[in-house]
Amino acid sequence: QVQLVESGGGLVQAGGSLRLSCTSSGLSFSSYTMGWFRQAPGKEREFVARISPSGAMEYYGNSVKGRFTISRDNAKNTVYLQMNALKPEDTAVYSCAAGSYNGLVYRANYWGQGTQVTVSS
Repeated sequence: QVQLVESGGGLVQAGGSLRLSCTSSGLSFSSYTMGWFRQAPGKEREFVARISPSGAMEYYGNSVKGRFTISRDNAKNTVYLQMNALKPEDTAVYSCAAGSYNGLVYRANYWGQGTQVTVSS
């Protein structure tokens, strides 16, 4: 049974930082492109970042570029999202995904349950 479990969410003031973690089990973690997505109330899910299976390549959504950093530790089956310079508009439920990227489209095969991030002004 595949599980992706996020942690590290919480309440932070604008300008602060948080580090999210997503630990997986039941899958060959190092074979997957891992992604982070977020969804705010009343809004569609938004792509945040993805990282290649080896960790060599990263890609970010425009709204987080330069502030967020995705990384992974394949020995620990864990992907991280370091979030700096947080803004109130970053408030959302953040979910990790395990999937694949074909050069055009990221396709998620598995999802975590999400962790709430709230940024106060």
